[in-house]
Amino acid sequence: MPFYSDEIKEEVRSANDIVDVISGYVRLQKRGSGYFGLCPFHNEKSGSFHVSQAKQMYHCFGCGAGGDVFGFLMEYENYTFQEAMEYLAGRAGIRLPEHELSEQEKRESDYRGRLLEINREAGKYYYMLLRSERGAHAMQYFRSRELSDETMKKFGLGYSDKYSDDLYRYLRAKGYDDRLLRDSGLITIDEKRGAHDKFWNRAMFPIMNVHHKIIGFGGRVMGEGEPKYLNSPETKIFDKSRNLYGLNLARQSRRPQILLCEGYMDVIALHQAGFDNAAASLGTAFTSGHAGLLKRYAKEAYLTFDSDGAGVKAALRAIPILKEAGITAKVISMKPYKDPDEFIKALGAEAFEQRIGQAENSFMFEIRILEQNYDMKDPQGKTAFYKEAARKLLEFPEEIERNNYIEAVAEKYQTGFENLRRLVAQAAGQAGLARRTEPLKQGVRKQRMHKEDGIKKAQKLLLTWLGEEPGLYALVREYITPDDFPDEICRLAASALFAQLESGQVNLAQIPGHFEDLEDQRGIVSAFHETIQDIRTDAQRAAALKDMVLKLKEHRLQQLSENHDPQGMQERFTQILREKKMLEELRRKEFIQK
Repeated sequence: MPFYSDEIKEEVRSANDIVDVISGYVRLQKRGSGYFGLCPFHNEKSGSFHVSQAKQMYHCFGCGAGGDVFGFLMEYENYTFQEAMEYLAGRAGIRLPEHELSEQEKRESDYRGRLLEINREAGKYYYMLLRSERGAHAMQYFRSRELSDETMKKFGLGYSDKYSDDLYRYLRAKGYDDRLLRDSGLITIDEKRGAHDKFWNRAMFPIMNVHHKIIGFGGRVMGEGEPKYLNSPETKIFDKSRNLYGLNLARQSRRPQILLCEGYMDVIALHQAGFDNAAASLGTAFTSGHAGLLKRYAKEAYLTFDSDGAGVKAALRAIPILKEAGITAKVISMKPYKDPDEFIKALGAEAFEQRIGQAENSFMFEIRILEQNYDMKDPQGKTAFYKEAARKLLEFPEEIERNNYIEAVAEKYQTGFENLRRLVAQAAGQAGLARRTEPLKQGVRKQRMHKEDGIKKAQKLLLTWLGEEPGLYALVREYITPDDFPDEICRLAASALFAQLESGQVNLAQIPGHFEDLEDQRGIVSAFHETIQDIRTDAQRAAALKDMVLKLKEHRLQQLSENHDPQGMQERFTQILREKKMLEELRRKEFIQK
């Protein structure tokens, strides 16, 4: 990826006013010193999405989305930083410096580029054949599946001819040599048969990466033949375990989740019915690679796998993989139909929308499938089921979450909460997972939580205030440092802000850009968007500012005092004495803004 200096980043950022850019996507209304609208990243009825022209940042007070103009495009359009940079530079008429590639990088880039060219040419050829007389029976197949011309065009559907060297001859005429054609996965070359096409007499489904580049194909045989469905082999540009069919379109959906399917036709049928958030694995089991890719675009996955035994097994394999990746999974029932394609043809889009609303929690789905292994009319079978369910409930390490699921399972299967909780505790003991804990008294717990919330708020309030009124920094600079901010994101934000304040050039919009991860950018932006109460008098302002700094300094001293690690004890002791002295001085200090 090209490296861009801070100077060129700032030139591109400052040439693209964030209000102008976001106005192209969201209807904004001026309110006070900022602009508000409905958040494009979650469903809401009242506008909590705020765009600050002064800070050149956006922040949603509802879902926490936030960042600079680059971050908005990365989150809304799912651009990489490079793509956002190129788009905004083009928008402002700025020419970006060219990146010098090494000879090895050039060769690798050229090679991959040529493979993508071959796939594009093959896709165009298949597309043309489908719409010719030679592709009539494939066209009839797609028509029988009730696909519209618009849908076929949207997915680039095509046909591979019945002659086994048809594509080979076409691509050779385009100037591609045998080595490249073999490496593309579209052509097989062997001593017996010579060169022949991987796909022939098949309805063709181009497989695209998230940037809409064709990286492979799937083909369904026309008439008799095995296998019924065939995918491109893995190549330098195609990895089945790290790509999802239809994700190039689904990632642009405004729906909050991805509908995860098993086949091409399910994805296409869902998109045609208006569910533009559908994607599918490519003829292989769902993998951690798929989950990692999915996580970039959605926090929830709704499984629409076939309702038969194979589909249930596929769902049971996918659920723990999704959970491990931090994606919430739910399961949509297709019954009495086999898959989404059949369901929509029979009952329509509205009924499918209702099924989405009724999607089953993935853990409760696992428990329901587990129940099928036991005879619930037999006391022994019923007891065995409860014991197995108790062992499964140990998957939840957090006590509050585990108790919530114990309650849900107990209610559904008509056993008391305490009975099931005891079974879970017994299972934990047998598995060696039980721990002796001394629970905090309720009052102490609440007091500690309240104190921690106060510290979090104080950090953000101070950062927001200093960012909006840089002149206040002179009052606190000798008392506060980034190390006084216990939250890591706030500490990073403070470090960047204080450096700007010291230089006398405050530009908050630059700060999120130091972080490539969108979650980090959200945290940074949130740190500068705490709501400041209306403080009217100078005395009130001084008291509020002093209170914030005192809170952070006292918390810092407490952290140092509670650290009993023998490493660096002498240095820590010196620091504690220094912090105590500073606190005493700070308590006597009167803040007066000049």
